[in-house]
Amino acid sequence: MSQELEEAFHRSVVEGDARLSRTWPSLLATGAVGGIDVSIGILGLLVVEHETGSRLLGALAFGIGFIALTLANSELFTENFLVPVTSVAARRASPIAVLRLWLGTLVANLLGGWVMVGLIMMGLPELRETALRVGTHAASAGFGREAFASAMIGGAVITLMTWMERSTDSVPAKLVAAEAAGFLLAAATLQHAIVVSLEMFAALQVGAGFGYRHWLACFGWAAAGNILGGLGLVTVLRLIQVGPGSLEEERRLTTDGEETATVSSNREASPDGATQSPIR
Repeated sequence: MSQELEEAFHRSVVEGDARLSRTWPSLLATGAVGGIDVSIGILGLLVVEHETGSRLLGALAFGIGFIALTLANSELFTENFLVPVTSVAARRASPIAVLRLWLGTLVANLLGGWVMVGLIMMGLPELRETALRVGTHAASAGFGREAFASAMIGGAVITLMTWMERSTDSVPAKLVAAEAAGFLLAAATLQHAIVVSLEMFAALQVGAGFGYRHWLACFGWAAAGNILGGLGLVTVLRLIQVGPGSLEEERRLTTDGEETATVSSNREASPDGATQSPIR
């Protein structure tokens, strides 16, 4: 395995530990600003599409939201299909911790985004017609295999973006990955649970012909496809690419760290201050 691949995997594990160990307030705040950041991308898309009538140019502007995610260290629900999962694979965290992260980030993404798109619709009424068209198109995708396949691609695109960002220390390279992923999502109108939700929220707040029950069904279908695509098409294959050797190395580091912590604890607990060796 190349050194670059090994370093990318190690960065993912370390960052996964940090994400999974956050307190509830930190987790929810990070998720809320993630929803707000993507809403800024929605604003860019609506402004450009309103002025030019071009979805492709609007998709370029939508990438602003993903650039914000990268530079501001906020997170989307779908960005956590790789990084925290590597920590679980390295036995440094439990699946329950990942579910906690997913649920908290998801709810906060939606709430933060709902508030932000509401402000956009209130403050920029000239965008309402465009928002209604974009949101209605997102709501019309349906629940068939085409929509599910689109959602799988959307999940794979975002998870690939996450892996590319972990593979380099170059900020320009990270920004290219973010812009490229954002452009593909918007230009191809891929079913992404958070992006589709924010587009539909904007339409709902200006009198869309569908309701929140329809949004929930669309969201659930997109989220299921995102999870399957992100985990199955990217995360699992990347872990296989990394190989069992790196996984075992990360697990060994975890075990060594636990033993070191135990030794330190024994030393502090010793009444006479003598060094105590762990029993093997």
